[in-house]
Amino acid sequence: MITGPQCRAARALAQLSRSALARISQIDEALIELFERKIDRPDEAMVAALQGALEDAGIVFIDENGGGAGVRLKFNSSETKRLAVLEGEGGIAALDDVP
Repeated sequence: MITGPQCRAARALAQLSRSALARISQIDEALIELFERKIDRPDEAMVAALQGALEDAGIVFIDENGGGAGVRLKFNSSETKRLAVLEGEGGIAALDDVP
């Protein structure tokens, strides 16, 4: 299960307002705020709904692994294709005569 700070960070990465997340997850905006501020912890079903909505928005949650729990934004297929084009623009990397 995600934490309140992870929820807040995920929302920022996905560029979602609290009201947008409330609308998508069907969770009251005030409950989201209390969760993010670590004032209250909703039941597991509500946290799962928040996590699912954020994952649908492109967020990947990183489990506690010694360095702390975290979030990251995953690339969708069109972004992956654009990155591949950008990475290939310079041609194949090889040794050259430039010192």
